[in-house]
Amino acid sequence: MLTGTRLAVWGDPIAHSRSPQLHAAAYRVLGLDWEYGRRRVGEDRFDPELAGLDATWRGLSLTMPLKHAAARAAQVLDRHAQATGAVNTLLLGEERHGFNTDVGGLVRSLREQGVEEAPAARILGAGATATSALVALADLGARRVEVVARRPEAVTALIALGESLGVAVIPAGFDDPSPGRVQVTIATLPGGTDLGAGADRLAAAGGVLVDVVYGHWPTPLAHAWERAGGVAFSGHGMLLHQALLQVRVFVCGEPGTALPEETTVLAAMRRALVGD
Repeated sequence: MLTGTRLAVWGDPIAHSRSPQLHAAAYRVLGLDWEYGRRRVGEDRFDPELAGLDATWRGLSLTMPLKHAAARAAQVLDRHAQATGAVNTLLLGEERHGFNTDVGGLVRSLREQGVEEAPAARILGAGATATSALVALADLGARRVEVVARRPEAVTALIALGESLGVAVIPAGFDDPSPGRVQVTIATLPGGTDLGAGADRLAAAGGVLVDVVYGHWPTPLAHAWERAGGVAFSGHGMLLHQALLQVRVFVCGEPGTALPEETTVLAAMRRALVGD
């Protein structure tokens, strides 16, 4: 049994993070006496805090506003981190390896809900989370993704990313979304955002909704999907599965290798999330 190994989630704010509960549940099942804590770290303190870690540190989970700083600090980036320019998982050692498990977590969450492919999709919002959402949709076979944003210029970077992924990104405003039907809508808007009648227009042709917020459920968007007879899910699935992929990184060294007793590990993490 490995002992004396330290891990933590960093960000600002950080008190709301459920990562400690999720990771602790996983390591109990795996029989690993690993310490996983949390630390409030702002972007201006990230580099010196990282430099101050000793050899007992195995890795870090990163939340906002540290994901881009973590990408800059990594010597090696996985495919998803390269595409998004964001790292939410740092594996420490002789080299720092950076991963973006948000992408894989979103893909796994959608597949858990029966979405195996999404040739046409829609993203609401054009912030940092939208970048991970676009890469996840590309992994699900998307060829056309409409990005609905308040400012058309905010979609420019996503259009360029889409071109590199073989995905046509179509910008739209909240008052004029395309009437075309999509298989999936991923909402990356702040929790509690109310789009009024626009939400009903989006829900009518929006397929399955994943609203990535973790609290305040059901959201106004989820209510709109319910009125339209659609299906809506919160961001809990993404949170759960990205954490499982982080555990894979910390235990196995990369996110593509399954854990020992992974079904039992995932069940324990799910119970920890629901019971929080």
